[in-house]
Amino acid sequence: MTHDVPIRVDHVGIAVESVADAEPVLLALGCEKLNDETVEDRFRWVYYRLGDASRVELIEPIEDDSFLTRFLTENGPGLHHITLEVADLDTVADSLEAEGLRVVDRAEFDTWTEAFVSPANPTGTLFQLMEYHEDYPEGRDPPEELFVNGGRVEEVAVHE
Repeated sequence: MTHDVPIRVDHVGIAVESVADAEPVLLALGCEKLNDETVEDRFRWVYYRLGDASRVELIEPIEDDSFLTRFLTENGPGLHHITLEVADLDTVADSLEAEGLRVVDRAEFDTWTEAFVSPANPTGTLFQLMEYHEDYPEGRDPPEELFVNGGRVEEVAVHE
């Protein structure tokens, strides 16, 4: 590893044609629905908790021609991405790029910053890197339900 930034798996994103059809599988596994939102009429994402802070996300296309419809056409339903919470996105991105991996589509939002590791890597997996901002939990689930040990990786690492 070329950095010492704390990282953890935040959630696994699964592309589906229909949340209504896929949700019973997650509920049968014991998942609890946390959020159900639509992003700019492009796609719907539904977030579930499984056990102690493990999360799964179902993503369903709304637009007829989007990254998600193309993914489903090419691959069918299944693993779309793995989101990793990172304590310092810049350091992790720089480290990955130094190893020859492409980090793309960086974006900053009100409560988090994200970037993606291109799936054109030996794992074939799209990794979403997400750094939560201080105010992320506000208006959402309490930190003790949203994060392992009740805090973001940066906070947990500081207290250990």
